[in-house]
Parts: sequence; structure tokens; C-alpha cells
Amino acid sequence: IEQPTFPKITEMCVKMIRRVNDEEGIKKLVNETFQKLWFTPTPHHDKEAMTRKILNITDVVAACRDTGYDWFEQLLQNLLKSEEDASYKPVKKACTQLVDNLVEHILKYEESLSDSDNKGVNSGRLVACITTLFLFSKIRPQLMVKHAMTMQPYLTTKCSTQNDFMVICNVAKILELVVPLMEHPSETFLATIEEDLMKLIIKYGMTVVQHCVSCLGAVVNKVTQNYKFVWACFNRYYGALSKLKNQHQEDPNSTILTANKPALLRSLFTVGALCRHFDFDQEDFKGNSKVNIKDKVLELLMYFTKHSDEEVQTKAIIGLGFAFIQHPSLMFEQEVKTLYNSILSDKNCSVNLKIQVLKNLQTYLQEEDTRMQQADRDWKKVAKQEDLKEMGDISSGMSSSIMQLYLKQVLEAFFHNQSSVRHFALNVIALTLNQGLIHPVQCVPYLIAMGTDPEPSMRNKADQQLVEIDKKYAGFIHMKAVAGMKMSYQVQQAINTCPKDPVRGFRHDESSSALCSHLYSMIRGNRQHRRAFLISLLNLFDDTAKTEVNMLLYIADNLACFPYQTQEEPLFIMHHIDITLSVSGSNLLQSFKESMVRDKKKERKPSSDEETESDSNSGSGSESEEEASKPRRLRKRVDSDSDSDEENDINAVMKCLPENSAPLIEFANVSQGILLLLMLKQHLKNLCGFSDSKIQKYSPSESAKVYDKAINRKTGVHFHPKQTLDFLRSDMANSKITEEVKRSIVKQYLDFKLLMEHLDPDEEEEDGEVSASTNARNKAITSLLGGGSPKNNAAETEDDESDGEDRGGGTSGVRRR
Repeated sequence: IEQPTFPKITEMCVKMIRRVNDEEGIKKLVNETFQKLWFTPTPHHDKEAMTRKILNITDVVAACRDTGYDWFEQLLQNLLKSEEDASYKPVKKACTQLVDNLVEHILKYEESLSDSDNKGVNSGRLVACITTLFLFSKIRPQLMVKHAMTMQPYLTTKCSTQNDFMVICNVAKILELVVPLMEHPSETFLATIEEDLMKLIIKYGMTVVQHCVSCLGAVVNKVTQNYKFVWACFNRYYGALSKLKNQHQEDPNSTILTANKPALLRSLFTVGALCRHFDFDQEDFKGNSKVNIKDKVLELLMYFTKHSDEEVQTKAIIGLGFAFIQHPSLMFEQEVKTLYNSILSDKNCSVNLKIQVLKNLQTYLQEEDTRMQQADRDWKKVAKQEDLKEMGDISSGMSSSIMQLYLKQVLEAFFHNQSSVRHFALNVIALTLNQGLIHPVQCVPYLIAMGTDPEPSMRNKADQQLVEIDKKYAGFIHMKAVAGMKMSYQVQQAINTCPKDPVRGFRHDESSSALCSHLYSMIRGNRQHRRAFLISLLNLFDDTAKTEVNMLLYIADNLACFPYQTQEEPLFIMHHIDITLSVSGSNLLQSFKESMVRDKKKERKPSSDEETESDSNSGSGSESEEEASKPRRLRKRVDSDSDSDEENDINAVMKCLPENSAPLIEFANVSQGILLLLMLKQHLKNLCGFSDSKIQKYSPSESAKVYDKAINRKTGVHFHPKQTLDFLRSDMANSKITEEVKRSIVKQYLDFKLLMEHLDPDEEEEDGEVSASTNARNKAITSLLGGGSPKNNAAETEDDESDGEDRGGGTSGVRRR
């Protein structure tokens, strides 16, 4: 207002106006700003200010051409609604001024163009002006009634550029809204509009045909009742289709069909479009004829959906979609159900056909929504006199039944690798939920899965739906959370472009946030729900759950990266990891022992205490660690030459291995779950800086307040379960077992055995001292996790100094990183 010539004004307006649906405070600010800027009446003598305002508005509309104009409609509605009951209506007055001046501006602009030579150059501004007029007509069509006659000649614009088509389409949309409101329009004016529209329908492409048929529908149905005119047009295209169908039936390979393909495509589209806006089964159209037109049209269009040419199939499906808007009951026909469901569920079906079916459902639901809003407005006008019992809401019952038919297949479309298919499926589900056509609980897991989509717009839309459901039905999200996590893994599998790479559960960006972090943040507020959810996830790691390894990795990634806020959350997880380890670990060792061949006496060897000690060294992953731990080992057991002992242990077990290597592979497979839990515990310990004693002292039954402190996260701590990644990348479960692989699995078994023997912390452990048992446990963990030393925050004892220093060296690296 102060600096009207500042070049960044348009950009600033675009950014502000997009916040029109934000929370109340921002919404109020946006409304006030634009009321001041655009919707305050301008004094009549100040032509310059008016022109500036018009240029500013049309610039903003032009800038938003690709992102849609919902914001403008929302803003206008908000402002006009706020002054509905006021006696002085400045916004209404300002709108009238703006519309009148926009029309004047267009006419002047046309004159200036006709005088100059560069005719087509500036039509971008013309498009923006006419689009703005359309946006006004959409909210308040009365404003344009007196200008309808002025707009009509634009239907005869010569079409050569994209902008010309935009002008025609927007003019058709304006006339569609405005002509039915005109009082006693002249016959010639109406006849001219009808003829202009018909010429456009016959001559131009899909978008123009669609808008012109729609406009013709409003003019004929509501004003002129010139049904013969439309019937002639319908027969022309319907006849052409019938003829082409007969030719195709006689000889599918006929050259006539190839030559007539453009005519076929146009006929399919136009017949559908006409059926959308006119009910040809009315007597006004077909007279006394007993033929059922809608069934005939269905039969014709269905015939071409089985055509070999995909373009023909697509146009036939578009035509069907149009016809279903006028006659939704056709969607219950068995052949239609089979067609739609087979296209949606067939993995090999073309992406274009899938998208078209989803678009059809989307358009149908949008039309239903508009229809219901209109019915709602009409009802409000007469609600006082009417009896509520009379008002049967048939249409929403119909759309609900229709969506029940196709819901499963639409939801399954979320698991498609093409983002456009997922996009339209999500739109259909969002519309279905917003209209309350289905019970939302069945959609929750799918929406959780879509919340992990790589595209932010889809994630936000899915998350928004979940928030809405959570507001209305508390507890639904928690009830389906685990199913949602599993489904999100399937979505990620479908999207994964490189099948060799394991599916991960966090975003590969700076944030490294968990893919399901929004789900967790919705659940974490309720302690009971949160705990139940975390336990359910940890239970999947149980050896009896038989979850596939990549899914366990995906869930471990999420658990490692969830947005925890209080200490209670990771401590609870670590506590339950310990419980799971003690049960699953024992089962695992037991099943491995049972598979070994019994007649070898040596098999019992590893269980003696002395050997166990040497096992602790068998765990040391690298030569250097081996060396570093020597002094301590020599101090403890001078008489033992441990290297040969370790060999003996591994060799002893190797000798006991059965011929069949299946139990080995089974062990390697099942142990991944336990390894991941160990890694996860280690990661959380490093991330939050917990000491062993803090973890051991934690009890889930203590009051919530004790552990309500906020987490102090370390930066740069990443979850990288190297062994599981190697296991998945090498596809060990399906590959041939070599001697080397056998040895590594046996080594893993011995490390596990050691870990299990020292799993429970010593009761008499004093603060400031670390027992041999804890050391042995930490060493086994180090070895199992591939050398990444676990942190031990308690001080080392004198006795273990050299070992402690070496390990400290390993850890400080983690800490520094």
C-alpha cells in the first residue's frame, strides 16, 4: 500500500495468501491484510489506484496458475461471510468495483492490441484477467450477470496458443455459472452461445470439449430447453461409434479403423461428456422411443475398453467415468465392477489405465460433494417449512455403497511404484473419508503407510487425514499402528528402485528421521498406548514371530530414529530388549545345540569355565584387539595358550556340525533379530548417553515422573547394523554355505553363548566397579556387533586398566563422532 511499485509485491502476496487455511491467528491476519490491500472500496476518481489493484490481483492469479486457486476462493468466502449480517458491506462493494473494472480493463486491453501489431504477445495478461473474473463468478456469480453479454464474443477467439484455449475454457466456465441467473436474456444471445459452444465441441480437444459441454448443459437444461439441438449432436457421435463398433466386430484388423482412430477417440470422449450433463433417457430427448439409452451407451463404451489399443481403452474409460456421474447406479453392474477392479489390482496393467480409473472415482466423488453442498444450501433456504422425515439422503447412500465396492482395490493402489498412481489413490481415499462414506478404521493402516511416501505433499495429506481421524475417534490410530508399520514396509518395498539394497526405515536426508515418526508422535502422548505399541514392535523380533529379516531391519531403523522426548521412552525399550534377549537367546542356543551331532564328546567342551574365558577372546574381532587383551589374559590364566584354545573351541563345534547346513542358516537368520536388538540397545545407549547402571536400575512400574527428564541427544550418532546389512546384501539365506561362512556362524554362536551366560548383571556389583562378568558381557557384545565397542560409563577397575584403555580408545571415537 505504501510502496505500490515495489517489484516483489506479487511474490509476497503469493506467499501470504497461501496461508489462508492456517491456524486461526494467521488466518485472521491474512484475511485482514488482503481486505486492506484488495477488498476495500477505491474512491471513484482514483483510476490509477484501481488499475494498480487490478494488475496486482491478476499478477498473483497468474503466478499461481500451476498450484491452483483454492486460496483465492477461500479468501473471498471468508471475507464475504464475515460481513453477511452487516448493514455496511465494504467487501461486496469492493468486489463489484473490481469485477466492473476488470471487464473494462479487458476491453481497453483488446482495443490497444487491435491497434498494435503484436497481437498474440500479451495474451498472458488477458488470461489472468479472465481467470480472475471466473474466480469471482465461482463465489458470487451475481457480480457477472450484467457482463455476460460482453463475455460471449470471446467464445469465438481464434485458437492458436495455449493461452487462447485458456481464455475459451474460462469464458465457458463463467457463462455456465452466470447465464442461468440472467433475467429474460435475449433469444439471439442464447442461440449464439449454443452455436458457438457446438462449433467448439466439434472442432477442439478434450479440455475445450469438456468445458463447453458443461456450459451447454447449464444453458440448455436451465434456460433454453433446446433439447433437439443437443440430441442431434449426441446422435451424430453415438451413430459414429456404433458404426465403428460394427466394423471392428467384422474385421478387427481393418485399415478403416486405423484411419478413423481420431474420430473414434473424439466420439468416445464426446458421447461420455454429453451423457455426463444430459439425461438422454428423458422423454424430452428420445421422445416415445422405448430404447434405454444409458444401457446402450454403457454397452458401446464397454466394448471399446477391451480394444487392443491402449489409447482407445483410456478414452473409453474416460467416457464411462462421465456417464457414471449422471447414472452412478451403472457402477454396480457386474461388468463394470470386473473392469475397474481388474485394472486396479492387476500388477501388469498399464499405469495410464490405473490412473484413469482412479481419476474417474475422484471426479465422481467431487461431483457428489458439490451436489451435496448445493442440496445443503437449498435445504437451508426451505428448512423452516420442511419436515425432516421427508429428507432422504439417497445420494450419499449410493456413493457410500459404490466406494465400499472399490475401496479395497483403491487402497491396494498405495503399493504401486509409480507416484502418480499413489497420488490419485490417496485423493480418492481423502474424498471418501471427508464425505464420511466409509468407516475410517479400515483406512488407518494404509494412511500410516502413505505417511512414509518420499513425496512431501502426499505424506502431509496422509498425515492430515490421520490427525482428522484421531480427533473424531480417539484410539483408532493406536489400534492399527503395528499393522500400519508393516504396511509402510510394503510401500517402501514397492518404491525401492534397487532390489539389492535392503529397505531402510529412516529418511536419507540431514534429519535422518524415522519414516514413521509422525505415527509415533501421535501415539507417544498416551503412555499406555505408547508402551503397548513399542512392546508390539519388539515382539516382532521374537524368534517365534518369524518376521523376515529386512522387515526387522526396517522396524529397528524406526525404533532407532523415533522422536523420543523423555528418558522413559528409550529406557523402556532397552528394558524390554533385555527381556526379549534372555528368552529368544536361550531358545536360539538350545535349538543350535540340539542340531549338533551328539556322538562327539568334544561338544561339551565350551561349557567349562576356563574355556568360557577363552571364548571371551574368541569374540575379539580383529588382531589388534586380540593383542590388546593379551596382558590381561596372561594375568588371569598364565598356563593357557588361548589362541589354540579358541581354535579348539571353534574346531570342536565345527566337528559337531551336521551334514545338512539348514540349521546353520536358520541360526544365522534368526540371530539377525537378536543382533538388531543388541545394536538398537547400543545405539540408544550412545544416543542418550545412559550408563549401564542407569539402564539396570530402570523399572517400568516406577511413577512416570522419575524418568520425565528430557533426553539430551548426542549428535552424529547413526544407526548402522553392519552385520544385518551384510547378511541381506549377500543374500546368505539363499546362497551356498562355504567353510568360511560356517566358521563365522560358529564363532557367532560361541559369542552368543558367552553373552547369554553373562546376561544378568552381578547382584553384588558395587558402584564404581565393573565385574569380570560385565566385562565378559561387553566383550561378547563388541564381538557380536562386529567390533563397534559398547560404551561402559562406569569406571574401569585397576585390574582391567590396559583393557579399559584400549576399549576407551574405541569408544571415544564413537563419542567424538
